[in-house]
Amino acid sequence: MLKRILGYPMMALSLVACVTINIYFPAAAAEEAARTIVRDVLGNEGAPPREQPAQEPVPSRDDRQSAVEKNSFGLTDSLGRFLDFLIPPAHAAEPDIDIDSAAIRGLRRSMAGRQAGLAGHYRSGALGFTNNGFVAVRDLKRIPLRDRTRVKKTVADENGDRKALYSEIARANGHPEWERNIRDTFARVWVEEAPNGYWFQDAGGKWQKK
Repeated sequence: MLKRILGYPMMALSLVACVTINIYFPAAAAEEAARTIVRDVLGNEGAPPREQPAQEPVPSRDDRQSAVEKNSFGLTDSLGRFLDFLIPPAHAAEPDIDIDSAAIRGLRRSMAGRQAGLAGHYRSGALGFTNNGFVAVRDLKRIPLRDRTRVKKTVADENGDRKALYSEIARANGHPEWERNIRDTFARVWVEEAPNGYWFQDAGGKWQKK
């Protein structure tokens, strides 16, 4: 048991070192940012927010035994102070997602203003959300002939803004290489926030009605 207890500081050092030097994609922050923007763009068309019930974590038997072992050897406070000294630089390496640049605000306004002209075609099934975060004409026959040219241009403009949005979010946060991660996050959130009746592509590219 003594050997296991003495191993805790080394484990802590290894963990902190790994966190400090690795800049990872902040998936949770990206999802939160995507939902903020998607809900803004979809407006009243969006699905109602889903409430997640709070759940109290139940400590496992191993967790309880580990806590007792640490307290019995008086390591809890000293290890906590030790980690408090080392964790700040690790936290500095955990980026958030900033969506408040002038370019991002402009793209959000443009997309939100376009939604009214697209919503009816989403509901009719003429248009749908693709599995890579864009919009596609799913069934051209559902668009009146006189409106097809205009709708196609609107879709092209929407896709241009979406592409620029994903790129700008990555760039504004200092990680252009995150663009694909940002796009994939938005692709999922567009579908989750869309109202029932909208069409979307699954991972294999097959169209489904929500």
